[in-house]
Amino acid sequence: MYDLIIIGSGPAGLSAAVYGKRAGLNLLVIEKNGMSGGQVLNTYEVDNYLGLPGINGFDMGMQFRAHADKLQAEFRDEAVMRIENEEGKKKVVTEQNTYETKTVLIATGASHAKLNVPGEEELAGMGVSYCATCDGAFFRNRTVAVVGGGDVAAEDAIFLARGCEKVYLVHRRDELRAANILQKNLMELSNVEILWNHVVTSIEGDGQTEKMIIRSTKDESVQEKEIDGIFIAVGIHPNTAFVEGLLEMDEKGYIKAGEDGKTSVDGIFAAGDVRTKKLRQIITAVSDGANAVTSVQEYLLSK
Repeated sequence: MYDLIIIGSGPAGLSAAVYGKRAGLNLLVIEKNGMSGGQVLNTYEVDNYLGLPGINGFDMGMQFRAHADKLQAEFRDEAVMRIENEEGKKKVVTEQNTYETKTVLIATGASHAKLNVPGEEELAGMGVSYCATCDGAFFRNRTVAVVGGGDVAAEDAIFLARGCEKVYLVHRRDELRAANILQKNLMELSNVEILWNHVVTSIEGDGQTEKMIIRSTKDESVQEKEIDGIFIAVGIHPNTAFVEGLLEMDEKGYIKAGEDGKTSVDGIFAAGDVRTKKLRQIITAVSDGANAVTSVQEYLLSK
């Protein structure tokens, strides 16, 4: 019987593992991907984490994991299928085993929707990004593209326009879905060009993003645009399918939980990108992990 099982070992899960071990909890971390770090592993460089400017994303993930390993946190590489809530305990069921625990922390993060076009995977972290606020500063005075038509895409284009020489916004339709105020602000920017009725068909470059190939959705004509970076903002999906029906979620599938990590089920907590929150960044995920462990301790003491 564990005191705590942490599902996921991105920044939130690893932070929770460190705080949990320091608190003397008997805990287990379960990670399905076989490597800790979460989305940060796909980030070429992280420049906004306090005290570690310019650190390579992969190196950051490895340092986070090394800290948990130093405290002798137990890890298992398994995919969690479901959580069973029973009186006095929880059961975490994986493809291989069933584990019993007093509390569970869900830190499975969220996944960015992808274009699934040639070059996207190969150039990820080398000009292909899914987070303008994370990586935008690396493209100051350069030419970039944003793909999407919703609030996030409009916000990303506005944010990037402040520092980039040129911003293309590629949208498959002839009108945006973004809020009117965002559209108004976007249209006022002289260095933003909206490529209406176009889709990206490939991203090309030799070790670094150099251009995108786009196709018209009206006449099927094809053209290429030279770019230094491309920001894909076509949606994000929380990794919560395995707890559907168990926990209260919002309309997008994020687990409803505040900064204390408490969910609608007693003894089950959520931290990081998987929970309802405004800002999803590495530093807020790390903070969530610490806060959630504090709630776990309070819960255990109350029983």
